[in-house]
Amino acid sequence: MALETPIAFCIFNRPALTRKVFEAIAVAKPRRLLVIGDGARANRPGELELVDQTREIIGLVNWDCDVQVNYASQNMGCKQRISSGLDWAFQQSDELIILEDDCLPDPSFFSYCDELLERYRDDDRIMMISGDNFQPQPRTNNSYYFSRWAHIWGWASWRRAWEHFDMEISTWPRAKADHSLRSAFSSEREYRNWEPILDRQFAGEIDTWDFPWQYACWANHGLSIVPEQNLISNIGFGGDATHTVDPESHLANRPTTAIGELVHPPLILPNHEADQHTLENIFDPMFSPQPSNPKPKWYRRLMPTRKAA
Repeated sequence: MALETPIAFCIFNRPALTRKVFEAIAVAKPRRLLVIGDGARANRPGELELVDQTREIIGLVNWDCDVQVNYASQNMGCKQRISSGLDWAFQQSDELIILEDDCLPDPSFFSYCDELLERYRDDDRIMMISGDNFQPQPRTNNSYYFSRWAHIWGWASWRRAWEHFDMEISTWPRAKADHSLRSAFSSEREYRNWEPILDRQFAGEIDTWDFPWQYACWANHGLSIVPEQNLISNIGFGGDATHTVDPESHLANRPTTAIGELVHPPLILPNHEADQHTLENIFDPMFSPQPSNPKPKWYRRLMPTRKAA
């Protein structure tokens, strides 16, 4: 059966990875495929050929599918390309399933997104549906839980939610001054850890779009849906990645499990136990690395080491 929800597929210069994810998309047979591609960097010899090879894969669509492409002629960078591409994609559709070239989905990911996009279509409390689970064990007896963290390695959302996205996080200075975002965090320490990141994002010093999306979720008291089984394997960790450069990361190549028939939670409340685990095992190492849990290499790419005073 063909997938009704359009897929936005973000690609760049990694044809081998792109082909693997494309093959997973081909199994789902979406009726619409919206492809977002960045241009080659002028100072990277051979990258133009890789970009061309990657885009050629989209020509392999052999099912009934309306393919639309939004390709940059010059390199825009991760931050501007994905954000502008999703702006374009949400102009084409009210709802999207979103995959990047290194986010390999379990086959059940697509029906999971499709069902939940319909279920929460008009519920403004829900900003997104994630395919990622980084928990050591299930947190509930349901198929998914609600979280204040926006995991975007394979996700889905609505135009109504994306309309809150502001790449410049223009409300941050006022929110910082009156502490109005403080209630989005579990502790004062957590808030103080994120404060300098938001400062640097506002100053344009971080080349990423996902922190502004996380900010949009916090600023609008929005929740994300997280599956109790991991549905996405990030296969792109390595030296050719933009941010996920450490192939030994515990987040790399995580196995996936089919989610089956969905059992829906009776209440729409964030799971604090799960969110605390995410904080301590994914985000805390960025701020307070320990010898047993050092600062992740992808984070060092985002946040250059500060000079000693």
